[in-house]
Amino acid sequence: MSGKTNQGHFFEDYHVGLKLNHATPRTVHDGDAAMYQALYGSRFAMQSSWDFASPQSSLRNPVMDDLLVFHTVFGKTVPDVSLNAVANLGYAECRFLSSVESGDTIQAYSEVIGVKENSNGKTGIVWVRTKGFANVDRPVLEYVRWVMVKKRDAASPTPETVVPDLAKVVAPDALSVPAGLDWTRYDYTAAGEPHRLRDYTVGEVIDHVDGVTLTDAEHMMATRLWQNTAKVHFDVTAREGGKRLIYGGHIMSMARALSFNGLANAQLIAAINGGAHANPAFAGDTVRAWSEVLDTTPTNAPGVGAIRLRLVATKGGPAGALRGEDGKYLPDVLLDLDYWALMPV
Repeated sequence: MSGKTNQGHFFEDYHVGLKLNHATPRTVHDGDAAMYQALYGSRFAMQSSWDFASPQSSLRNPVMDDLLVFHTVFGKTVPDVSLNAVANLGYAECRFLSSVESGDTIQAYSEVIGVKENSNGKTGIVWVRTKGFANVDRPVLEYVRWVMVKKRDAASPTPETVVPDLAKVVAPDALSVPAGLDWTRYDYTAAGEPHRLRDYTVGEVIDHVDGVTLTDAEHMMATRLWQNTAKVHFDVTAREGGKRLIYGGHIMSMARALSFNGLANAQLIAAINGGAHANPAFAGDTVRAWSEVLDTTPTNAPGVGAIRLRLVATKGGPAGALRGEDGKYLPDVLLDLDYWALMPV
């Protein structure tokens, strides 16, 4: 049998300091933006209308949705990081560093920053810091994620445990604001809602009302769009139960699109402080979403502030319900995402 095919890395292949240069660079363009909107129905004005975005920034071309960029970078990492993953466990220290425009070419690099074998001896957790660049050398995204990965051989030696110390929140002064962004003449009518930063209070919970029932065809199309090759999203024999696992990023984008109803002016994602895919999702599940306001802060850009939000995707649970008395996520919770978004003040 030829040894030319890629079987992916297993837990014992990783060590702290290992650097991974990911294939394949990908040029994003207007077609990607249109496909993203077709899949999720996102209506945020900065990504929907060049007439809205260009007068308020120094962008030269239509801007790609922030999560489209995240998924594209994430997809580059899958063959090297999570092809043999059991689960994608979480995110931290994610910053969107500059806008990606139509015509930019995205590539990604990662470094292993932590490893820890699980007590069952069959799997381990790997932490990687990933950086995405546009056009070779312009940083656009940086984040840490950790995954549970299968061991090739349960008898292989246990590596020294290294668990990285990660910030719980991206500091407000570390948020990047797109060059030239000026919302002093922001068009609230075109954006879809009148609510600005000062209208939101810490602790406020917003029920985004709508729901979307997941289908296999849409989530597989989306996952292919990011060139994410994880077996569990396509192959019904790749996991117990005979169901394709919905890519967690699909839930992120679906929930973000649903959050437009109540947060239409949370235009751009500046950072992801943390995130957990609390429970698996499958075709036939109906996704709903709610948000909690965690913090607000000004920025140095004219008319631009930042709002910290907890975005929760559920299979129908009531807004505001997240964990049970035991402290564990309720079984209907799919996503718990803590992020900063830019919003007019």
